[in-house]
Amino acid sequence: MTRSPRRAALALLAAGGLVLAAPGFASGDAGASGGASDVMPVPDAQHGPSDGHLIGSGAWGGVELVSKEEVTQTEGLVADVAVSPDGMWAYLANWGEPDCAGPETGGQTSPDAGAWVISLEDLSNPETVGFIPSHQDTRPGEGMQVVNITTKQFSGDVLVMNNEPCGKNGKGGISMWDVTDPLKPKRIAENFGDTGSIPGVNQTHSAFAWDAGDRAYLVAQDSNESAETDLDIFDITNPKRPRLIAEVALNDFDVDQPDIGLTDSDLHDMTVKYIEGHWILLASYWDGGYVQLNVDDPANPVFIGDTDFTNPDPELFESTGAELTPEGNAHQAEYTSDNKYFIATDEDFGPYRADDFKIVTGPYAGEYPSVIVPGALAPAALDDLTLNGPTVYGGYGCPDSAAIPTPESIPGYLDSLEADEEKIIVLQRGPSGDPSAPEGACFPGEKAHEAALAGWDAVVFVSRHTADDSVPFCGSGAFVDPIVGICTTHEAFHKMFNAEPVTGPWTYPDGPAIGTIGAEIEVGSIFDGWGYVHLYDRTTMKELDTWAVDEAHDPTYAIGYGDLSVHEVATSQVDPDIAYYSYYAAGFRVTEIQGTELVEVGGYLAPDGNNFWGVEVFQRDGKEYVAASDRDFGLYIFKYNPTP
Repeated sequence: MTRSPRRAALALLAAGGLVLAAPGFASGDAGASGGASDVMPVPDAQHGPSDGHLIGSGAWGGVELVSKEEVTQTEGLVADVAVSPDGMWAYLANWGEPDCAGPETGGQTSPDAGAWVISLEDLSNPETVGFIPSHQDTRPGEGMQVVNITTKQFSGDVLVMNNEPCGKNGKGGISMWDVTDPLKPKRIAENFGDTGSIPGVNQTHSAFAWDAGDRAYLVAQDSNESAETDLDIFDITNPKRPRLIAEVALNDFDVDQPDIGLTDSDLHDMTVKYIEGHWILLASYWDGGYVQLNVDDPANPVFIGDTDFTNPDPELFESTGAELTPEGNAHQAEYTSDNKYFIATDEDFGPYRADDFKIVTGPYAGEYPSVIVPGALAPAALDDLTLNGPTVYGGYGCPDSAAIPTPESIPGYLDSLEADEEKIIVLQRGPSGDPSAPEGACFPGEKAHEAALAGWDAVVFVSRHTADDSVPFCGSGAFVDPIVGICTTHEAFHKMFNAEPVTGPWTYPDGPAIGTIGAEIEVGSIFDGWGYVHLYDRTTMKELDTWAVDEAHDPTYAIGYGDLSVHEVATSQVDPDIAYYSYYAAGFRVTEIQGTELVEVGGYLAPDGNNFWGVEVFQRDGKEYVAASDRDFGLYIFKYNPTP
């Protein structure tokens, strides 16, 4: 999140030059494998043949496609979906291209980011009737919600939208619109939020509002205080004058699991529900798991408890027998209508993790810890699923740092490469406190961009000197190039260049001369599947079951079939055992709680594929419907009719 949705397969193909032939299997059986077909890619299909995707045979297992409405012909433009409390209006977030405006495609030019307004008056024929723009260079993502607020200061429907800057004029925070009359939306408050971490208002990826009776509140994720006070609560009783009343750091409650490497704990998503006389906030805290807070007094939240990820990873162990540590990635969750359980989705776009970092030549040959840098590609992006070859030291690699050398400028380097080896540059994290490098530190993605411009195939990032160098950490973010990026320890850095590791005190400069050729390294790939679903007991917060689509834990579908991670869940409000999922390229899925197990009972996957982001239930005329947003198309409306 993102942790935003990444076009993982497309990036993998671009980086690795992969050419994948269709396996040639027959179409899957609708009753056994969810109706998905094994054939890919599909020329001229809805999502294009560039990255491949699962294709299907429509609806199965009691799912009925009621209708759909196309709002774009641009890939990846649609994000979240929200539905008005009366079920008469839908709102689709326009995520936008990186510059917030999509190119002209098929004679249609995408608007700046914002939200499409769609009338659901005729459920069989949804109609796009308006557009609510975000601020210039600003886009919403998964912070979309419509909530009815009734206080002394305001009465009506409010559309909540998060704001993520994506250009020089972008603004962060949250925006609220009065959509009591959706054909005439009125701006209530725009780009409000926490301040102080950056110039202006901090970026927000997700938000959730609730009416608590005589007062109303909103909780927001603060991207600029990630892993710190990143849970912000506002009083919006008067939505024209929102007030920040609390900032919470859930890591103060030791929610992560460092013993199994789950230390990337920061807020992603939240929901709030009135349960047994109390207002309970359920936060999805990535590697920190799922966290419950009592927010009866939103200015003073009280910690209730958090979940732990089961080790070894239960879904992977059940499907393949592999004993691997879990990856965390707590993305989004909802309570069942009877409040007995909550169902949670872990978002994971990387079906492979890096194997151990191996130095294969020189006096320090051996194995060292490594992780994939978030935003970079895994070694699985390469044709042989393995990063290997001789290394070269490139310094810090920031735009203002000493220039990264080109492979051609290193005498004898290119001649030493074998046919299956990559050109590998080694870059340090930082700089920080190095008098020989007074420039400011930068994101690993910025370093990777400089490396890509210089002609390197992959980057080995090395972490700073720390008291505990056993867990490598090199930061994350700002990647714009499809390039393999691995992080290893500072000890391994020294040993790659045949130097004794320094344990402190530390002096600078720390490293060989830029352009020095180091040892050969090798980092393989371990298949660990895509993101999946958890069932938790609400009271004990114990994990009861996990579930994933079959293809998510089959290496055959690791590359070239689109993203096969689950994204969001919406629980039924009429049947506490039913839940609906937006499952990216695996389509729309439905599960039922049978005993304490999640069992798939239906779904939908279009003959030309889908790419579902958001999912939300709503009621009309005593019946339950589900709205789902397809990233490359628009709105789908489903109805689940359980079979006897």
